Amino acid sequence: MLQLFGFETVGVAISDLYFVDPDPNPGQETPERGVRLEVRLLERQPLHGSIYSAQPIGVGRPVWRADLLESVESAPGSYDRTHHHPAFDGWEPGRRNFVPELSADPLGWVAARLGDLPALLDEARIDRGLVDPSDAAKLRQSVPEIMDATRRLLGRVHAGELGVAPAGAASLKDARLGWL
Repeated sequence: MLQLFGFETVGVAISDLYFVDPDPNPGQETPERGVRLEVRLLERQPLHGSIYSAQPIGVGRPVWRADLLESVESAPGSYDRTHHHPAFDGWEPGRRNFVPELSADPLGWVAARLGDLPALLDEARIDRGLVDPSDAAKLRQSVPEIMDATRRLLGRVHAGELGVAPAGAASLKDARLGWL
């Protein structure tokens, strides 16, 4: 499931995720499940018809990512693989950045980060001029709604409704199921 919150030039995308990494970090060889949240640049594209036509929207370049993940072998809510990626090189994320405070309070930590868009942009080395100046305040005001959507998705992952292994998962060398 994909959920998107869009502002003028920045959006927050949230999706459930099931992941098997063929080249895992040491100690992380088993599959993961959870919710991925990304801050992305948005692009309003030209209309393909009249003024009444649907507005094409580009969900573009990633800025920042939080992976609220846990091993499928762990109890739901363990957040034993929870990390973030403070920067991207184009579309490729930087290394996993594990922060004890993120694992201890994933929703609170992510909410605090989303509340400071200028700091996220600076850490990601994204020119602030690419972002509408009003987006920081709009995002900050929407953090409770974004976190509520994230909380609901996590609940569905923990209940086994989302972020689940595909049929025949035991034989998979790699898998990534989810929008993000």
